[in-house]
Amino acid sequence: MAKILMIQGAGMNMRGKVQVEIFGPMTLPEINEQVKGYAESLGLDVEFVHSNVEGEVADALYAGHDGDVDAAVINPAGYTSLNGVLRAAIAQVRYPVIEVHASNPASRGGVSAVQPVCKGSVYGFGVYGYYLALVGLKQQLAG
Repeated sequence: MAKILMIQGAGMNMRGKVQVEIFGPMTLPEINEQVKGYAESLGLDVEFVHSNVEGEVADALYAGHDGDVDAAVINPAGYTSLNGVLRAAIAQVRYPVIEVHASNPASRGGVSAVQPVCKGSVYGFGVYGYYLALVGLKQQLAG
């Protein structure tokens, strides 16, 4: 069973509490539960990481590189526009990373700094975007 590192970036702990009109009413635990169900339905094992500290997210990516992680999905959230350590970590790991956003950052004038180093991106489909990312990764891992 392929192991997917699911990274929830800075500010994701505030989902369902603020900016509900943009990101919807689901809280992070509710999002993670739904994503876990998506992963199980696809025969994928998912490990969740959330941190509001960029270095901790980079450490999780590097630990996955040295461990048994086959791929990663990241909702960078508050890290979307950073060109720091997170972007470098995504570029350096041996496995593909897919960027997911529930909304479309470009519709609000945002430009993702991590997108160029990701294998692909899914924007604007709400929590269903995680499913699309997982399906894409499953296909890539199958060869």
